[in-house]
Amino acid sequence: MQRLTLSCRSVAQRCLRQPSECLNIGRRSLLARNISSATNQPPPLAFVFDIDGVLLRGPDVLPAARRALNMLEGDNPLRKKIPYILLTNGGGVGEHERCKKLSDQLGIPISHSQYCQAHTILKRFAHKYSDQSILVLGGKLDKIREVAKGYGYQRAYTTLDVLAWNPSVWPFHTLSEAERAVAQTVDFSKTPISAIFVYHDPRNWALDIQVACDVIQSAGIIGGPYKPAAEQEKPVKLVFCNPDLLWRSDFDRPRLGQGAFKAAFEAVYKALTGSEYPYVQFGKPTEATYEYANEMLQAWIRELYGHTNSSPHVYMVGDNPESDIAGANAAEWSSILVRTGVYDHLQGPPSHLPTHYAEDVEEAVKWAIEQELTRKRSA
Repeated sequence: MQRLTLSCRSVAQRCLRQPSECLNIGRRSLLARNISSATNQPPPLAFVFDIDGVLLRGPDVLPAARRALNMLEGDNPLRKKIPYILLTNGGGVGEHERCKKLSDQLGIPISHSQYCQAHTILKRFAHKYSDQSILVLGGKLDKIREVAKGYGYQRAYTTLDVLAWNPSVWPFHTLSEAERAVAQTVDFSKTPISAIFVYHDPRNWALDIQVACDVIQSAGIIGGPYKPAAEQEKPVKLVFCNPDLLWRSDFDRPRLGQGAFKAAFEAVYKALTGSEYPYVQFGKPTEATYEYANEMLQAWIRELYGHTNSSPHVYMVGDNPESDIAGANAAEWSSILVRTGVYDHLQGPPSHLPTHYAEDVEEAVKWAIEQELTRKRSA
């Protein structure tokens, strides 16, 4: 307190002796406040990145990924941390677990607040099913059950549980020791299933399609009498989280994704019933998923810079025209299509045209930053 009083007294004495000096002090103080205020403002742009084919290829980090993310951490002409989130149609594990692995791979801390995978949006609907029995498909062993329970779906079951209850449901697969160890004991003849959520890519398509058809045709009771869907009082809800037909792994050619599983299920169900079964689709490029991702991005910007009236322009960087580019264009974001993933220019022009093409994610980030610098210079 004494030091502060002496400092204030010293400034006052200088102002009495030299009024112009007092004016300069005020100007410098105002300039410092303006600089501080500008520093606290978010940059004019933000990013949304796909992961597979953009930052990673299979288990390997693409060379340009670390350089691109280092730019966003502050090594850029704006000298600011540029906000970004990761938006993927992948999944299969919890967000915290996946972010820890990504942080280790990329060498940069990735917060779960920056990460939106295909089934993250299901957190929103957990309250509707917290006390209802649901079937969750996809992933290894019962990993998806753990994810679903973490979201609030407390009565989540798997097709491994069904097979453990009655092996004749699908006699062409015998449970391994690992599968039997995670299977729960449930009497599905007395356990009505209210919804089926396809969280991640199923590992046993035949088993999962058989059980899904049983659940839907019998109005939730496996082994119960079949009823046409139109005659069911409460038809089973069917939700898919990823429409991607293909995705890019470390194999030379793209691999079948959850969209292919959905196509297989639809074909089998229609062959059985002569009709199509209604479903809800999440994941890129659906409007619901992009709206959810935008909410996450805005929340991350507030976490970095506090509440602000400015709204940075969003750039989506992806490798899949059908999901990344289509969704970004519909959301009125700028879209950048990279050549390190699913898209192959030798197969002709993409089905959805991007705002810009880039060889890799580093080139995409540099181009977007230059766009905003050019816009600022011309303003």
